[in-house]
Amino acid sequence: MAEPLDPLRDRDLDWHPKALTPAYKSSRLRAPSKPLILLPESLRDLNGPAFGHDILGPLDHDLVTNSAVPGQAALGPRILVHGRVVDEHGHGVSNALVEIWQANAGGRYSHKNDDYLAPIDSNFSGCGRTITDKTGGYQFFTIQPAAYPWPNHVNAWRPMHIHFSVFGPSFAQRLITQMYFEGDPLIALCPIVQTVRDPVAVNQLTAKLDMERARSMDHLAYRFDIVLRGRRSTPFENRKEGN
Repeated sequence: MAEPLDPLRDRDLDWHPKALTPAYKSSRLRAPSKPLILLPESLRDLNGPAFGHDILGPLDHDLVTNSAVPGQAALGPRILVHGRVVDEHGHGVSNALVEIWQANAGGRYSHKNDDYLAPIDSNFSGCGRTITDKTGGYQFFTIQPAAYPWPNHVNAWRPMHIHFSVFGPSFAQRLITQMYFEGDPLIALCPIVQTVRDPVAVNQLTAKLDMERARSMDHLAYRFDIVLRGRRSTPFENRKEGN
C-alpha cells in the first residue's frame, strides 16, 4: 500500500542499523569514534560518473550460467529472486542499477580470502547485476546460498543471505543491504541482523517464498522489494540517517 504524503514527519533514526553494536564484533573497529559530519552533495556528485545500459552483458542477471563453462551450470538449488525498487510512495524506480553478490551452495565465496572448507564451484562467481524496468522491477536467476561459519563468537553462523547494492543515476548514489530467506532459524541468532532493532524492519530484509513464480521441477522463487526512502524504507548498512 502506498505511503501517504507526509514529508514533514521526522525520520526514525533507530530504523536503520547503528554503526556500533558490540555483539557484532567488527563494528567495534569500524564504527566512527567521533560525531558524524554531514557533507552536502554537490552537482558534480549527482551528475557523474554515471553508468550506461551498455555495461550489462546478456547473462549478467543469470548467476547460474554467467560464469559457467559453456554447456555447464552452477551447482545447488536454483532460485529466482525478484521484486521491485520503489520510493516512499510505492512508485517504481526505473533504470536503477541493482547488483548482488553471494556465497555458493556450500556457503563459500569466490574470493581469495575465503578459506572456509566448503568447496569452490568453478562455474559460479556469485556476482550479478541488472537494471530495473519501467515499473522498478528486477529479477535474478541464481543458486540458493548456504549458511557459513564466521569468527564473531563460538559456533557463530551467518544465515543464508544475498548482498544487494542499488545505484542511483550516479555512482555517488549507492545503498547497500542484505536479503535473508523466510523461515531460516539462523536469522534470529545473527548479530548482524540484530543491529536492526525493529522486528518489522527485520521482516523487510526477509524475502518471502513466492510459489506463483516458482517453476515445477526447476526452481523456487523469492520476492524481495526494496523501499528507498520514507518511514518504511529498507534498512541500509551505509545510510544510518535514512535517505
